[in-house]
Parts: sequence; C-alpha cells; structure tokens
Amino acid sequence: MHWKLLSQEGMMFAKAAYAAAMFGILMVSGVSAKIVTKTVDYKQGDVTCEGFLAYDDTITGTRPGIAVVHEWYGLNDYAKDRTRQLAELGYVAMALDIYGKGNRATNDQEAGQLASIYRNDRALMRARVAAGVETLKKQDHVDPQKIAAIGFCFGGGCVLEYARSGADIAGVVSFHGNLDTPHPEDAKNIKCKILCCHGANDPYVGWDAINAFKDEMIKANVDWEMNIYGGAVHSFTNPAAKSEGAHYDPEAAKRAWRDMQEFFVELFGKQN
Repeated sequence: MHWKLLSQEGMMFAKAAYAAAMFGILMVSGVSAKIVTKTVDYKQGDVTCEGFLAYDDTITGTRPGIAVVHEWYGLNDYAKDRTRQLAELGYVAMALDIYGKGNRATNDQEAGQLASIYRNDRALMRARVAAGVETLKKQDHVDPQKIAAIGFCFGGGCVLEYARSGADIAGVVSFHGNLDTPHPEDAKNIKCKILCCHGANDPYVGWDAINAFKDEMIKANVDWEMNIYGGAVHSFTNPAAKSEGAHYDPEAAKRAWRDMQEFFVELFGKQN
C-alpha cells in the first residue's frame, strides 16, 4: 500500500498551454504519430455497445491495451480525448460504453438516472466493463496479456468494481471515482494493482469513503496506492467541469496523469 498526500501549489496553467500538452503531436523515432480512431460495436448479452478505439499506426507490433470508462453522462468527447491521449503514449486504448449504444445523458438528472442503474446492479456494471475489456483484447495490435483499465468519476467506480470481480488484468486507475461498494468482501478477489487519484476536497466522495476504501484494501491485502491532491475537488481532471464541488484543477490533473503513466511503466515497462 502506498499513501501519498500532495499539496496544491496554487499555480494555474493557461488553458492554451494545457490544451497543447493534452493534444500535441507525439514524436515517435522522429516521425509524427498517426492516431487512428474508429467506432467498435460489441455486445454484452443482448445489448449493443458502441466503443471508441484509438492507436498509433506508426508503431509496429503488439502493445498494452487500456480500457477507458466514461463519467456519468456516458461515452462523450472527454472520454474520447483521453483515449486519444493514451494512443499518443503508445497504447491501444478503447473507451467503453457502459450504458449501451445511443444511451447518453444530456443533463445531470438523466446522468443520475443512467448511472444509478449500474450502481444499483453491480453485477451488471461488472459485466459491462468485462464485455468491453474482452473486446479490447481482440483488437489488432493489442497484447491480451497486458491490459489495464482506467475510469473517471462513475467510470472510476466501474473499474474498481471490475477489479473486485477478480478481473485478470494488470491494473486499474480511478480518477476522482466512486470508491464505495455494497460488497467490500469481494476485495479478496482482486488480482491486479490499483491506483486511485483523488481530490482531498471532494465533497461527493469524501474522507469517510476514502477511509472505508482504505480499510477494505488493507483487510484484503491488495496491492494498491492512493494519491490525494490537495485542494482538488470532484472531476478535477475534466476541463469542462465548472461547478463549485466538481471543477477542473489543471495542476492536479497534470499530476494525476503523470502518476498514471508511472503506474503503467511499473505494469508494462516503457512504451515506444
């Protein structure tokens, strides 16, 4: 277990500079990356889901695959942007579709209704993530023995729940995710490593939830770490988040993305 408290320096990066860091062109051996994206339909039971795949076409051979699980609004541009970023880092990434094709929220009320279906049925939540991960494993260029999953907010809770199912993957990363579960005893099933990137001032997933999660992980002897970013609240990685309790923090977002990359190097080694 690794527990790290990070203080907020208060230095804010200009949005233009941050956008350049997020979406800048990656150079691979002196050649500009060619990021290929495409829609991938797949099934979970009778439900059709619509994933979003991204990879760098200039890299040869297989590489690790990273599943990305969206926030509570469903698969949207933010999840797709993060998927492209992972492709720029040398991974094959696929944004999963937990809600099913065509099911997207347009406001907080709809998002809450959609998310509650899966938060109230953890078996279904786990199955939706598993179906997407299995689809990712079958994609060209993916090494099926090197798989991880990341998630944001609702998606963070999804990947943690998937880990509790005993998923045979290398690791999961939760960004400002839901930490609770109705089945904390299932932590004994966890085989993979876990990284949680969390805001110290998150009003929606606060210290009671953090401490309960810590106790759950310790009791099950899980290989886990939690990085807590001072001053950050909910949704701190998303530039579109602007409410009082859920808003973007560019410094915490930068640190969390860096911490994820270091975690992946630990899991998979350095990528091209």
